[in-house]
Amino acid sequence: MFILPNLLGFLAFTLIPLVSGIGISFTDWSVVSGLSGIRFVGLDNFAGLVKDAEFWQAVGRTALYAGVGVPLTMIGGLIIGLCLNGPVFGRSALRVIFFIPHIVSSIAIGFVWLLLLHPSSGLVNLALQATGLAHPPTWLVSQDWALASLILITSWAGMGFHAVIYLSALQALPEDLYEAAELDGAGPWHRFTTITWPSLMPTTTFLAIMSMIGHSQGFGLIAFLTQGGPGDSSTTLSYLMYQNGFQYYRFGYAAAMGIMSFLGVLLLSAFFWRFQRGRGLYS
Repeated sequence: MFILPNLLGFLAFTLIPLVSGIGISFTDWSVVSGLSGIRFVGLDNFAGLVKDAEFWQAVGRTALYAGVGVPLTMIGGLIIGLCLNGPVFGRSALRVIFFIPHIVSSIAIGFVWLLLLHPSSGLVNLALQATGLAHPPTWLVSQDWALASLILITSWAGMGFHAVIYLSALQALPEDLYEAAELDGAGPWHRFTTITWPSLMPTTTFLAIMSMIGHSQGFGLIAFLTQGGPGDSSTTLSYLMYQNGFQYYRFGYAAAMGIMSFLGVLLLSAFFWRFQRGRGLYS
């Protein structure tokens, strides 16, 4: 009885949609036709994805979006966590401030950055012009800068969460290891590479997997700021799935994209998990 509410929520919002999505991926179905319009097509949707240049371009953008965004978010979070782990005045307040972007709506974050990155009147370009840059980037309205802008915004929004998790892990490390290393003459960098970083390996793996999943499913900021444009310069796999499902009503094809995305993230997660085994300080 205690676990029944959570179990019902899991069934209704996770398991049943997952099984339904797998089933729909083998069909050709426009939802407006109702259940009677479902037509089983086997592996045709997956065969179509293999030949779909637009799909592979979206996969490439997603790989770039996550491949740059995940390390940037983690490095920024680690630096903030290390700074907050020292003798900093108001550490609790700073921790809350850094964590706020993680809990506020992506629409609110997008609106703020939409103002900051406005090509002519945004504070970022005004500051760049004040430094002597005559033609600053047009950011979200430029095919060359739209995806880079989204990477920076997403990384900024996620650094606070990573910093808080890293800070919790850092505060749990035993001080006697650092004292022993310092007595042996180890400097700050040597202590970081031999004690701190190996101790943070399980935390880093967890954050890498969570951040990779978040980037692969990133939708809110893209939909609000660029709508996949200009052109298709910021159309990632998640936004392409949305377009196929809810704009073109190709639900089976969109579901097949979702399955492919799920398998890709699953393989990468397994690789990260296997890579960190035996590399931690306490392994």
